[in-house]
Amino acid sequence: MAKAPSRPRANDADHYVGARIRERRIMLGLSQQQMADLIGVTYQQAHKYERGINRISAGRLHQTAQVLGVPVGYFFEGLEQQNDQDLTARQRMCLELARNFTNITNERHQEALSQLARALANEQHAK
Repeated sequence: MAKAPSRPRANDADHYVGARIRERRIMLGLSQQQMADLIGVTYQQAHKYERGINRISAGRLHQTAQVLGVPVGYFFEGLEQQNDQDLTARQRMCLELARNFTNITNERHQEALSQLARALANEQHAK
């Protein structure tokens, strides 16, 4: 009996693309369920895409890029330099900051936080 051809397994590039999707989704303040709804898949499937467990098709990646407001190439930027798929503590903090910022509904508060960050960054450069 002939063995059925197996589906290609996800590889490092698939894990990287999934991590970039997750990063962008978080930056926009979207939950995994919201993302799944926007691209027309189940929550479980969106989770598998982000973890690099399942490969994402070209068509679905194009749709995901449109939903997230980035070109498809965004998901591959830095792939050549990527050695470790785990987010550093600093990257995790930046993503959390972006998520929290998008949850601030008061525009004056957003502007104040933005100015504070700018002032702190400029202070560091001045030293």
